[in-house]
Amino acid sequence: MRTAVYPGSFDPITNGHLDIIRRGTRLFDRVIVAILENEEKAPLFPLDERIEMIREVTSDLPSVEIQSFSGLLVNFVRKVDAAAVVRGIRAVSDFEYEFQMALMNRELAPDAETIFMMPAVEYSYVSSRLIKEVFRLGGEIDRLVPPLVLQRLADRFPRNG
Repeated sequence: MRTAVYPGSFDPITNGHLDIIRRGTRLFDRVIVAILENEEKAPLFPLDERIEMIREVTSDLPSVEIQSFSGLLVNFVRKVDAAAVVRGIRAVSDFEYEFQMALMNRELAPDAETIFMMPAVEYSYVSSRLIKEVFRLGGEIDRLVPPLVLQRLADRFPRNG
């Protein structure tokens, strides 16, 4: 069984993330969405709520598992016996950082490959940080996140009128 790990904070999960997850299931027998436990980042959604949201929006994908991890990604990759790490790349600026991380991960875990995937064009500019900011300021993000995420954001940032 070929397993891939798709790591991130997913605060919140976006349609860009879902695009990468869905396409990853065509390449791997099992895709583990690995949510980084990093409270220093001060996430909007607590870890248990992020897990719940991702589990719900991927419920139609039986080969997807959701787990959390802390510490080095390569240690988690070894623990779950994954063959690859999947990373989404939106822009050249993403590539520079991700390239450095992939090389370090290769140094630490030579058996785990890093696979870079570009999201669908309509999500190429979407990030969780941008989603939260635009929503908080009253912008429409309906096409960019699953309905469940939209509702959870509305619960956090009620709109007048």
